[in-house]
Amino acid sequence: MATKLLALACIRNESYGGLSPRPHYPSMPKYPKGVSAQETSLQGSEAKAMFSVIGMTCSACAGSVEKAVKRLPGIKEAVVDVLNNRAQVMFYPSFVTEETIREAIEDVGFQAALIKDETNEKSTQVCRIRINGMTCTSCSSTVEKALQAIHGVQKAQVALATEEAECHYDPKIVTHNQLMEAIEDAGFEAILVSTGEDMSKIDLQVDGVRTGNSMRMLENSIQALPGVQAVDISSELKKISVSYKPDMTGPRNFIKVIESTGSSRRFKATIFPDGEGGRRETHRKEEINQYFRSFLWSLIFTIPVFLTSMIFMYIPGIKHGLDTKVVNMLTVGEIMRWVLSTPVQFIIGRRFYAGSYKALRHGSANMDVLIALGTNAAYFYSVYTVLRAATSPNFEGTDFFETSAMLISFILLGKYLEVLAKGKTSEAIAKLMNLAPEAAILLTLDEEGNVTREEEIDSRLIQKNDIIKIIPGAKVASDGFVLWGQSHINESMITGEARPVAKRKGDTVIGGTVNENGVLHIKATKVGSESALAQIVRLVESAQMAKAPVQKFADRISKYFVPLVIILSLSTWLAWFLAGKFHGYPESWIPSSMDSFELALQFGISVMVIACPCALGLATPTAVMVGTGVGASQGVLIKGGQALEGAHKVNCIVFDKTGTLTVGKPVVVNTRLLKNMVLHEFYELVAATEVNSEHPLAKAIVEYAKKFREDEENPAWPEARDFASVTGHGVKAVVRNREVIVGNKSLMLDSNIAIPADAQDMLTETERMAQTGILVSIDGEVTGVLAISDPVKPGAQEVISILKSMNVRSIMVTGDNWGTASSIARQIGIETVVAEAKPEHKAEKVKDLQAAGYVVAMVGDGINDSPALVAADVGMAIGAGTDIAIEAADIVLMKSNLEDVITAIHLSRKTFSRIRLNYIWALGYNILGIPIAAGALFPSTGFRLPPWIAGAAMAASSVSVVCCSLLLKNYKRPKKLENLEIGGIKIE
Repeated sequence: MATKLLALACIRNESYGGLSPRPHYPSMPKYPKGVSAQETSLQGSEAKAMFSVIGMTCSACAGSVEKAVKRLPGIKEAVVDVLNNRAQVMFYPSFVTEETIREAIEDVGFQAALIKDETNEKSTQVCRIRINGMTCTSCSSTVEKALQAIHGVQKAQVALATEEAECHYDPKIVTHNQLMEAIEDAGFEAILVSTGEDMSKIDLQVDGVRTGNSMRMLENSIQALPGVQAVDISSELKKISVSYKPDMTGPRNFIKVIESTGSSRRFKATIFPDGEGGRRETHRKEEINQYFRSFLWSLIFTIPVFLTSMIFMYIPGIKHGLDTKVVNMLTVGEIMRWVLSTPVQFIIGRRFYAGSYKALRHGSANMDVLIALGTNAAYFYSVYTVLRAATSPNFEGTDFFETSAMLISFILLGKYLEVLAKGKTSEAIAKLMNLAPEAAILLTLDEEGNVTREEEIDSRLIQKNDIIKIIPGAKVASDGFVLWGQSHINESMITGEARPVAKRKGDTVIGGTVNENGVLHIKATKVGSESALAQIVRLVESAQMAKAPVQKFADRISKYFVPLVIILSLSTWLAWFLAGKFHGYPESWIPSSMDSFELALQFGISVMVIACPCALGLATPTAVMVGTGVGASQGVLIKGGQALEGAHKVNCIVFDKTGTLTVGKPVVVNTRLLKNMVLHEFYELVAATEVNSEHPLAKAIVEYAKKFREDEENPAWPEARDFASVTGHGVKAVVRNREVIVGNKSLMLDSNIAIPADAQDMLTETERMAQTGILVSIDGEVTGVLAISDPVKPGAQEVISILKSMNVRSIMVTGDNWGTASSIARQIGIETVVAEAKPEHKAEKVKDLQAAGYVVAMVGDGINDSPALVAADVGMAIGAGTDIAIEAADIVLMKSNLEDVITAIHLSRKTFSRIRLNYIWALGYNILGIPIAAGALFPSTGFRLPPWIAGAAMAASSVSVVCCSLLLKNYKRPKKLENLEIGGIKIE
C-alpha cells in the first residue's frame, strides 16, 4: 500500500529493535537536537504552513518530500498530499522558517511555493442537531427545506430514522444557534449534538457549586488555559462543556484547575455521566418510556370504553344498566364512554394536535394531521349524538367514542414498537463506542525514562503524549505507538482481521483493540475524536445520515400523500353518504346499530387512518442504517445510501495492481551477475546508490543488501557522490570512484550503455514470470540484473473467479510494464489489462467503461488512485487500516483482503433488495388497504374495516418495515467466501 500520509515522525525516527528488559526510553525526540522542552515552550507555540509542490507523480515522491522536511530542526509534523500537490507542515518558527522548508523541498527536485491564507479558519463546518417531534418524511422534508433556505448553509440532510440533521455551513455567515432557531421555528425541538468547532470536547460535572458566581469563576479559570477554544456552563446541571485543542491541553488539566480554584478547594470535578453516545441512548430510552407510559394510560381509559361498547352490550344484566336513561334518550353507557374517552382524545392524544398544528402552520401535512382528523371526526360526531340524545325524546344514534380512543391507543402502541425497533437499527454505533475501555493505567516517567508511578484513570482523561501501560487481556486505551515491550494484539474489532498482529517497539496500535499476551507501554498520539475508533463512528454516523437516491421517490410521494388521503377519505364518506341518501344500495346493508350517515363516516375515517406515510418514509433509512452498521462490523465502511445504491448495480470492477492485487511490498527474488565480482561488493555499491531514493523498488534492494551485512542492524553504506534520480527510470551516483547506474532499460539506453544479449534474455524472463527487471551498470558496463517481485495477494484468483460468477467483469489498470502486468493478470484470471498508465489515465479508462454502459467500481489504495476513485460510480479504497478518512472513496475496506470487495457488493445487493421489499410492503399495504377501508369488499362480502382495526393495521405497517430492515442484522457473507482460506505471505 502507498505511504501513509499521516505517519508519525517519531515512529520513523525510532529504531525497531533492541527491546530493553525494563521500561526505559533513552531517546524520545520531540524537539530539535540539543533543545529541551522548557526552552521550546519559552520560544513560543507552533505554526502551520501550506506549500504548493509541483512535480510529484507518486507516493514515492511524496515520501521524498516528507523525509526532506522532517530532517529539518523544529519540524513537528509534515503531511504531503500527492493528489492535490500540496504539503502541510507544522513547525516551531524559532528553529526553522517557511523559506528554509521551501528550499528543502526544492533541494529534492520539486518546485515549491508557500500558499497564503491557507491557515485561515475553515470556510465550512459540520454541525449535527437532534430533532424531536418528527413523525414522517413530510416532517423531515419540512425541516430540510427550512435549513436549506438559510443563507450560509451549503448542505443540509435530515434523517427521519436517526432523528438528526447534519448541516454543512459557513461559520462566517451563520451560526449553529441560528440553525437551531430555524428548526424550532418549523415546530420541532432542536438539541445540539456537535459542531465542527468542538471536535475535541468534554463535559465535566462539578460538585460543590453553590452559586452562579462560582460557576462563572470556574468558567473564567478554564477559559484562561492555553488551547481552550470555548467554555459553556449549565448551572442547573452543574455542567461545564469545554472545547479545546488536544495538542495543547486536555481534560486532566481542566479537572486540576477546577479543583484548585477557590480558597476552600471545595470543588470536585468528574466527567459528566453521559457522553455523546450516552446522551443519544438516554434520549432513546426516554422516548421509549414516554410512548410506553402514554400507551398504558391510554389503555386504562380505553379498555372500559371498549368493554361498554363491544362486550357488555351482549351481557343482559349489565346491558340493562348501561342502557338506563338519564335525560331523554341519553344513557349511562354513553356518559361513561364520553367521560373515559375525553382524556384519551385531548390529554394523551395532545401530541397529535401539536404535530398537526406545526405541520399545517408551515404549509405541509403529516401523519399527525391524518390521526387528528380521523379521531376528531369520530369524537365530535359522538359528542353530537350524545347532546342530541340528551335534548331529544326519540333520537336514536350510535356514538363512536371507542373508535377515537382505540385508534389513539393502537397508534401509540405502534409508535412504541417502532421506536423500540428503530433503537436496534443503530446498535452498530453503540457497539463501536463500547469498544473503548473505561479505564487506563497512566505511567509517570523520570528524566531518564524510568517509570516512577502508575495511576488508574478514566480512559476519557487520556491526553496526547501520555504513556499508557497495557496489560495482557486489556483493551488498548488510545491510538499510539509502542515504546516498550512486545506482544500480540487482536485488531479484529477495528480491521476485521482475526489473526493477532505482533507488536514491538515503534509499531502503531489502535484504541479499542485487545492486547493478548505481553505487557506494552504505549505513547498516546491520537485521543478523543482524533482516534481511529472515533473516526469510524463518525463515518458510520454520517453514512446513516446520507440519503440514498431511491429515497427521493418516497420524499416525492410523501409530499402529496397526506392531502391525497384526505381527499380520498372525504370522497369515500361523500360517495357512501349520497349512495345511502338516494337509496343507491339496499337498506339491509346498514347495520342495525347505525344509519347511512354513520356507515359512511366509518368508511371515511377508516380510509383516513389506514394510510401510513411512516412506513414509506422508513423503508430506505432503516435498511441503510442496518446495512452500514453490519458493514462496519465486517470491516467494510460504506459511506451512506448513495454508495450502497451504486454498489448493488456494479457490473465492472477496475483493480489497481500494486498493493491491491499484489501485497505491495516488493522483494528481490533473483540476482544474476554478468561480470566476475563478489556479490557482497556488488550489493554494497548498489545499496549505497539506492539508499538515497525513496522509491519502493529502491527500498526493496537496500533491504535485500542488508542480508550481506547481518552483523549490523543499520549498516553505514559507502558515500554516494553526484547522486541523481531520473523519475520513472532509476538513479545514478559515484560510489568509491565508480560510476553506478541502477534502473530500467530506457535509462541504460539514454546513458549510451549497451545491453548484452544475456541481460536482455533475463529481462524477458523476469517479465514472463510477473517480475520487474532492474539493470545495474558499473563504469559504463551492465554488470548485473536484479529480479524484483511483488507477490500476488492470497485468494486473488478465487476472488476474481467469484466476481465472474456474480456477472461482474474484472479489469486491471497499472503503471507497471506490459510484461509484468500481463503475467499477473494471467495468474489470477483477469482478461483485460491496461499497463503503463498514469493516475489520470486510470480515470480516463474508468470514464471509457462508463461510456460503454458499465457501472464501474474502482478498487485502489486511495492515494495515487484518487482520480479514478472519484471518476468511478463507486470508489473502494482497500487496505486503509487506521487511515480511514479517505475522502475520494465511497467504500473503505479496512483490511487488505480482496474478498471484502465481494462482501461490499454482496451486502449492498442484500440491503437494496431489503429496501425494495420495504417499498413493496409499504406501497402494497396502502394500495390494498385503502380500497378495503373504503368499502370495496362490502357490497360483495359484507366485510368492512372498522376504524380502530384500520388504525392498528396502520401502526403495524411501520413496525413491520423496521423489523424487515432489522433482519439484515443476520447478514452472512457468501458461502464461497467462508470456504475461501486466505493464507498469509511471509516476506523474508
